[in-house]
Amino acid sequence: MHSEPHFTLPTATMTEPAVDDAGRLRATAAFVREQETSELLSRVLPGLGGPELRALTDRCRFAHAAVLVFPPDEDTLRGELAACGLPADAPAQPSVVVRERLAARHRRDLADLDVRILRPEVRGPAGEHRAVEVFALTVPPASGLSPIAADERRREHEAHLAFDVVRPDPLVLRGLLASLARQGATADGGGYNLHEDGTVFYFTAPAETKTAYRRMELYASGDHRDVLAEHLGRPGAATDPAPQQGEQQQPAETLLRLLTGAWTTQALAACAQLRLPEAMDRHTGTRNADLARTVGAHPESLATLLRYLAMLGVVRDGPDGFRLTGVGALLDARAAGSMRPLALMYGGPFYQSFAHLAHTVRSGQPGFDHLYGENHFDHFARDSELAALFDQSMVSSAPIFDPLPEHPVLTAAATAPGRPRTVVDIAGGTGELLARILTAHPTLRGILLERPQVVAAARTRLAATPAGGRCAFRAGDFADVPAGGDVYVLSRVLHDWDDDRCRGILRHCADAMPAHADLLIVERLLPADSRPSLATAWDLHMMCNTGGRERTAGHYARLLEDCGLTLAGHTPLALGAHTLHARRT
Repeated sequence: MHSEPHFTLPTATMTEPAVDDAGRLRATAAFVREQETSELLSRVLPGLGGPELRALTDRCRFAHAAVLVFPPDEDTLRGELAACGLPADAPAQPSVVVRERLAARHRRDLADLDVRILRPEVRGPAGEHRAVEVFALTVPPASGLSPIAADERRREHEAHLAFDVVRPDPLVLRGLLASLARQGATADGGGYNLHEDGTVFYFTAPAETKTAYRRMELYASGDHRDVLAEHLGRPGAATDPAPQQGEQQQPAETLLRLLTGAWTTQALAACAQLRLPEAMDRHTGTRNADLARTVGAHPESLATLLRYLAMLGVVRDGPDGFRLTGVGALLDARAAGSMRPLALMYGGPFYQSFAHLAHTVRSGQPGFDHLYGENHFDHFARDSELAALFDQSMVSSAPIFDPLPEHPVLTAAATAPGRPRTVVDIAGGTGELLARILTAHPTLRGILLERPQVVAAARTRLAATPAGGRCAFRAGDFADVPAGGDVYVLSRVLHDWDDDRCRGILRHCADAMPAHADLLIVERLLPADSRPSLATAWDLHMMCNTGGRERTAGHYARLLEDCGLTLAGHTPLALGAHTLHARRT
């Protein structure tokens, strides 16, 4: 472990720009060479600890520190790099994000600011590859850009620490963003760089940060503009059809685009069914004819589908053929956190039931029941393949659980003296969440309650984790909640049911809970106002398919109160989810 370095960002003088830039480069390079990821994260976000710090360290790698310099010409910049022991031949590319930030900050035309980005490599303490990220805006002597250089050297707006996201996908990214927000980091811009196919998310570090850097960046390879739009406070901005600059979109065109949403669902489902992602690559293009032979498709028809998928950002069409984007890679069955099962569910039975949404609105009865003649759970229980697909689809969104093991209730249970504490996961599926909790806290034990047909799969899932020997299994329903546990978990259960059935489930929990026990509920929360929310979309989905609903925090508080429980608080997770904490009244 390294002691905290005595590092300060060099201050500028207007009379010695070359010396100043060289000194700032030298200090930045030294900082990058010294840091270890986990120690640096704990200093940037002092509130981090335990499982959440480990989760962030597993998902992120310290990659670079950035500095903005203002050389009078290219040769001077290369000379400064060499003087600092940095490779002077590092290639330069346009920097889209910093160029736009400078233009906005100094009210200058983008055409006036030719910002380049170089990443000369250095080695970390264990020999790992890192870089000094150098943004360079050429400012010749007596240039009209000199005031910008002086101000930026003084304020160091673009100095930041950067962490690369390991195996980025939208769920992982949303989980990381939620975790940083909990630690007091605030969104501070970002952008997509098409020159390198990468997305950056900027943050202002919390006030108590223990480094000289006030900003940090998450870098995710690939196009993640949908997540970026949420980060910037514009949900849906990346995927909503946007009018051309200076024009207003016509209402008829807006409506037509909305009406084609069903085509998008089926295109994604077809992509998954044909196993196109498994036949493609994110880095090497594949010709349409080769893809057609591999997946057994009609070439012209496949070309039409691929053009549509390219419009959606699922694939990218280039001179060497089609290749996957980061979004499309999530439909690969082999990918970590694959969302292929969700695509097959939403393009299959749930798609069919949504054709009966009007019936649901008229009658108050689920469209799924109307179509299939039985409820969602009974139908799946009689079809083992469909039941397995449903369980896999639930696992697809499991990254929302990343921060949950760090919840204070679980941390307190894990560190309590005396006997080992027990976590009871009610209707816990194949054990994805319970496995994460028990793996993060080796002192805890677990009990998983599930339907008999799911318990076998849960045993297999838990056996493959370090927690397998500390988990017991109970086959049963909500009336069989085991008594005597210390922490009870209901994850994505209550939204399946109407209020009366929820009260029944919560009463079974309250009856089983000792006086000291805690109940953690994971659900999406409807906003109290009309702002866009994933919970609003899932409210419609639950109504049509299970007869359930999403709820506000106040609604859950009332249900809990009816059952002798009190809502103590709630904390955000990714994808609109929250952890609600309840105790016996």
